[in-house]
Amino acid sequence: METLIALIQAHIEHAHFIIFGSLLLAGLNIPVSEDAMLFISGVLARQYPDQLPYLFAAVYLGAYGSDLICYSLGRIVGPKIVHIRFFAKMVPPKRVEKIHAYYESHGIATLILGRFIPFGVRNGLFLCAGLGKMSFIKFALADLLACTISTVVFFSLYYHYGKVVVSYVMQANIVVFVLAAIIGSYLFFHVKQRRRKGKNIC
Repeated sequence: METLIALIQAHIEHAHFIIFGSLLLAGLNIPVSEDAMLFISGVLARQYPDQLPYLFAAVYLGAYGSDLICYSLGRIVGPKIVHIRFFAKMVPPKRVEKIHAYYESHGIATLILGRFIPFGVRNGLFLCAGLGKMSFIKFALADLLACTISTVVFFSLYYHYGKVVVSYVMQANIVVFVLAAIIGSYLFFHVKQRRRKGKNIC
């Protein structure tokens, strides 16, 4: 992380372009961490106050643009994308089924809450929203709200506290991930059972 910060810091006048471009690549499943970009942006904004608006705009628009790219891939390429090796790990069939189960139970709330689940779940969620042909307007508005909240919160935390809060954020991420996994598994099996009962009635 420190090496990356030093690299971007050495080109501070272009930092916002680097961060924005890196996040857009993340939408194509290139391993770029949004959390890392938020941390770097917040830390650099504190060191270079004149760059604050550019750094925040870069990380905010980059994160949102990345989500839209991911959604668009799922919607345009469709189910074939799960057979492309490059994307296969992001959308294994079981994950697609689980995410559809979330949508069936909680609709757009799944998308908003899912924005805060780390460890690669976000991209899988956005891709599945596209695969499921979720309305683009609904997706764009719901994700705009979620992206605004998450970007403002984490950018502010890193801007004011820097490394001090990193360990707390990581611990919170693990807790959120575990809870999401437990709730998601419950909903998945609940929806599956409901479908089976429906078939039996028919």
